[in-house]
Amino acid sequence: MNTPSDKADTTNYLKAIRLINIEDGKCDFETGSIPIRQHIKANYFFAQTDISLQKTPHAAPRRQFVITIKGKLKFTVTSGKTFILEPGIILIANDTLGDGHTWEILDGIEWERIYIPLEGDADDCFVAD
Repeated sequence: MNTPSDKADTTNYLKAIRLINIEDGKCDFETGSIPIRQHIKANYFFAQTDISLQKTPHAAPRRQFVITIKGKLKFTVTSGKTFILEPGIILIANDTLGDGHTWEILDGIEWERIYIPLEGDADDCFVAD
């Protein structure tokens, strides 16, 4: 039987991690996938290399997909749980309230990424494991 994590290893899904808000302004994450060829309701995207927020707690400024092009990072949520983000894993930043998350670069000194902000309450198409 295929589970979303199994599907993420096929050509039909991409691996994804979604940051979410939980009680009392805290942040957590869930692992899963998004289907390929899924249309995302977004009007624009932009590239970023700034690392000034490294190791600084912050919430996402908006719901957005974050596509890592270069870099390997450790993300930490308010509970202290961590995950690794690197090219090939889509980050869905949906923790727009409260304490947010922190991140730090593990390899090198760069994080090249593309942000794709979601329109309004558009579906992020995330399938949890």
